[in-house]
Amino acid sequence: MPVNKTPDHARLDRVVAEARRNADEREKSYRERALKIYPWVCGRCAREFTHSNLQQLTVHHRDHNHSNNAPDGSNWELLCIYCHENEHAKQLDAAARANALTGGGVAASSTFQPFADLKALLGKKP
Repeated sequence: MPVNKTPDHARLDRVVAEARRNADEREKSYRERALKIYPWVCGRCAREFTHSNLQQLTVHHRDHNHSNNAPDGSNWELLCIYCHENEHAKQLDAAARANALTGGGVAASSTFQPFADLKALLGKKP
């Protein structure tokens, strides 16, 4: 028996088909692949995650190249949002130190001398 599809049914079919396509796309993304490969545990602090807090678990690219997504996940590690932020802050700090040491526009040392006139100040009689 043929089913007559009203415009609402046709719209619903399109929405379901689009949702399935989007789910397939997500399955192919590196985050979804990493979550299938690795246990849901932060690689630094060992915090465990469940479906309810999984959005706080991120994929960190070990070589910092987001285009390097090997199918075996060898360039990924799962980190909680706090450890992931800390990892990137360490990289920024190292770059800033290297920039300061090479004279990359940041003053390597201060020119202020707080005790320059101390002897003269101590020699004064009140």
